[in-house]
Amino acid sequence: MKKLSLLLLSFVLLVTTTACESELDVIPQGAPSSGNFWKTPADAQAGVNSIYALYSDDNMYGRGFFWLNNASDDIGTKPRQNAERIKNFIVDGAESDTKDIWRLHYEIMKRCNDVIRNIPNIPLDEKTKNGMLGEAYFNHAVMHLELAYHYGDDRAGIPIQDRQNFTNVYVPRAKNVGENYAYIAADLKKAADLLPYFNELTPDNYGRAHKTAAWAYLVRTYLYAKDWDNAIKYANMIVASGKHKLLDNFEDVFKIKNNWSTEYIWSVTSSAENTGLGSIFPGVCLEDKGWGAYNGWGNFYPTKELFDTYDPTDKRRSATILQKGDKFVYFGQEVTFNEGNYIVSSSNRTGYQFKKYMEPFSYPKTNSGAVDIRYVNANGDKPSTALNVPLLRYADVLLMLAEAKLMKGQNADTEINLIRHRAGLGDLSGATLTDLKRERRCELAGEWTDRHFDLVRWGDAKDAYAKPLHHYNGTVIYPARNFNPAIHHVWPIPPDEIAVSKGALTQNQGW
Repeated sequence: MKKLSLLLLSFVLLVTTTACESELDVIPQGAPSSGNFWKTPADAQAGVNSIYALYSDDNMYGRGFFWLNNASDDIGTKPRQNAERIKNFIVDGAESDTKDIWRLHYEIMKRCNDVIRNIPNIPLDEKTKNGMLGEAYFNHAVMHLELAYHYGDDRAGIPIQDRQNFTNVYVPRAKNVGENYAYIAADLKKAADLLPYFNELTPDNYGRAHKTAAWAYLVRTYLYAKDWDNAIKYANMIVASGKHKLLDNFEDVFKIKNNWSTEYIWSVTSSAENTGLGSIFPGVCLEDKGWGAYNGWGNFYPTKELFDTYDPTDKRRSATILQKGDKFVYFGQEVTFNEGNYIVSSSNRTGYQFKKYMEPFSYPKTNSGAVDIRYVNANGDKPSTALNVPLLRYADVLLMLAEAKLMKGQNADTEINLIRHRAGLGDLSGATLTDLKRERRCELAGEWTDRHFDLVRWGDAKDAYAKPLHHYNGTVIYPARNFNPAIHHVWPIPPDEIAVSKGALTQNQGW
C-alpha cells in the first residue's frame, strides 16, 4: 500500500507540473498524448496508476456522492444551501458540491479506456499485461455503475464512450439504463477473468483491483438490474471462494489495522500523509472544529430515525453512533460525548455523531501537542486519515445475496443470521424482506452503499420521505418531504455537461 501511494503521488506531481507549464493545456490533466506516451512498461504503469489518482478528490470519495446520500432518512447535515436543496429534491445539477461528480467519473473512465486501448501494444509479460487490463476494466465498471444508477433509468441510460475512438467525446445517452448494466457486467466479467485474488497481491500492491472485488460489483450491478439469479450466482462464488469472512467484532471493521482484513473487498486507500491522497471522509464526519483539537468539518450526522432503528441490544448501534453521554477516546483521553467540553456545536442538527470513522482520532497527540501523523493528517484542511473508507465489504455481499434470495422467494436465514450473530442478536426463522431492509440499514449506516438508492430501488422512498426527521431530543429538523418517484428516482445531469455536449446529452425528465 505504501508503494502504491507513492506511485500515485509521483503521478499527481508529474501531471500537476506539466499542467502548470503552459497557460493553454488542451490535453486534460492526467491524460498523456498518444504521441509522447504509451511506449514503455513504465508508461503503462503510470497510466494504470492515474486511474486511482482521482479517488481522493473531494468530489469523489471525499464527500462527492455522499451529498446525494444526504437525501436519505439516515443523514442530517449542518446548515448548507446545497444540502438543503438535495434534501428537498429541488436541485438543478449545477450545485457546486455535486456538479463535478459526472465529470470526474467520466475522466476516470477515459483513463481506463486509454489503458485498455494502449496496453496491448506495449511490451509486457502476459501476467503483468492481464493485471493492468483487469484493473482498467474493473475501475471503468465501478465508475460506470455509480453514474448509471444515479442518472440513468428505463427512459434513458448514460453515454457509453467509444473505447476505440477516444476523440468522439459527445456520445448520446444509451437507450436505457439496462444497456449500461449489460456493458458494466461484461466489463466486470473480463476484469474477474484477468485479475488475481487479493491474497495473491503483494502488500505494496494492496489497493489495486482484484478478482472477488469484480465479482462483488457484479452482484451490485445485478441487484440494480433486478437480475436476481446472477446476483445469487456471483455472491455464491465469493462465499465459495473462502477468501472472505466477517470479522468477529463489528467495531474492528473500522480500525486501521484491519484495512485489509478478510472483510475487505473494496475501499478508498487512504493515507494520513499530507500528499493530497486518501479520503477526507472521516474528518468530514468529525464534529465541526473537532472541539478545538482538530479541524473536523461536521458535514454529516446520523438522524434519530436511524438511531431508533437499532435494537437497544444491537452491538452495532454504539459502534456506529455516538449519543449524548457515551464515552469515547479522543486523542488519547476518555471523554463524554455532548457533555462538558464535548458539547456538540449548534451546526450539529441531530445531536449525534457517526462513530464508525473515529478510530484515527483516538490516538494520543505527540509531546509537542501535534496529531500523530501515522494516523491523522496534520493538515486539517485535508483531514485524511490512515483509515481506508469501505466502498463494498463482505457483509454487504451477504446482505445482497440475502436480498436476491428473498426476491426469488428463497430462504435467506443463513446470510441474515450471520450478520445478526455478530451484532449480538438472536436468530430469525423465515426472515422477510422487511427484516433484510432493517439489517441492511443497521449494518451499513453511514457507508457508501447508499441508503437513498436502497429506498429508491425498493420503492420505499416516497413513504419514507413523507415522514419528518428528528433531533435526538425529538424536535423536528427536517419536515416531511415530497418525493416524486417519476422524477426523483434519478438526479439531474449537470447542465454544463449538457451545454458542451453539442446536443448529444438530454436532461432527465422532470428536472
